[in-house]
Amino acid sequence: METIHRDFADKGVRLFLVYKTLAHPEQYGYVRPFSLQERLNHIQEAKRTLGTTIPWLCDALDNRFKHAMGDANNSEFVIGPDGKILHMRDWSNPQLLRNELTALVGPVDEPTQVADLNLKTPQRKAVAASGVVPRIKLPTQMRPIQVQPQDSGQPFYVKLRAEVDPRVLTSGTGALYLGFHLDPLYQVHWNNLVAPVEFKIEAAGKTKVTPAAGKGPQVKTEADVDPREFLVQLDNASADQPLEVTVRYFACNDEQGWCKEITQRYVIRIEGDRDAGRRSAGGGRGAGFRGGSRPRPGDFNR
Repeated sequence: METIHRDFADKGVRLFLVYKTLAHPEQYGYVRPFSLQERLNHIQEAKRTLGTTIPWLCDALDNRFKHAMGDANNSEFVIGPDGKILHMRDWSNPQLLRNELTALVGPVDEPTQVADLNLKTPQRKAVAASGVVPRIKLPTQMRPIQVQPQDSGQPFYVKLRAEVDPRVLTSGTGALYLGFHLDPLYQVHWNNLVAPVEFKIEAAGKTKVTPAAGKGPQVKTEADVDPREFLVQLDNASADQPLEVTVRYFACNDEQGWCKEITQRYVIRIEGDRDAGRRSAGGGRGAGFRGGSRPRPGDFNR
């Protein structure tokens, strides 16, 4: 894609990469941002690690661009000067895109080769050990549900991902997965020399949660970055009875020289979240929701 950007720029073609919600959270350790600034931080990280010079656009937190353009994970659109879609596909294909642009604006005399780019792609330095705490085994393929972080005045160094057994969405009964994942962009790790992470769930109405509180494992390694995961049982859960989750943890940033105790809250709603993505094989076993309608060639839904 970078070669196309360089080859067609002087022919009036402008390429943009659009940051949407993560299609595969946990891939390469990244987790879903909770704020627009965190999305912009992800863009800066992408520029740093990919070395690309293609300009980025950032979708709003409500993912309005993603929904308008059909919710595909890696879609690609060629849009003419009049705003009409000339070509589109669910999955980006640089060779097809190059062919389409060649037909539209003419051939490139000396096409850039990938080897010509000499892109620098530095890797993130690990802040602590990983693979120390085993991942839990889920009872079935889980569905992500809506998580609303509540402002605490502190960054969400740890981010909650909630998933349920699909039966919960229809019957209100089944397993709820709570995964507390360190956000690698904050370069923090767990402090295992103090009390482990702990959570508490407050349920509304007739909803019953078992257990309604829990603690993470005692880890012998002084510091690590593995997620802390829990399974609880829900009974009589429903979309109109949200759960409030409180989590307390100790986080450290060695580079900045601090360790501190943090308490944060979330509201969980028993509703499918089509923007939560699907965790990849390397880190997750959840299934995402897909919805929305695809635009048609000739349309441009803003």
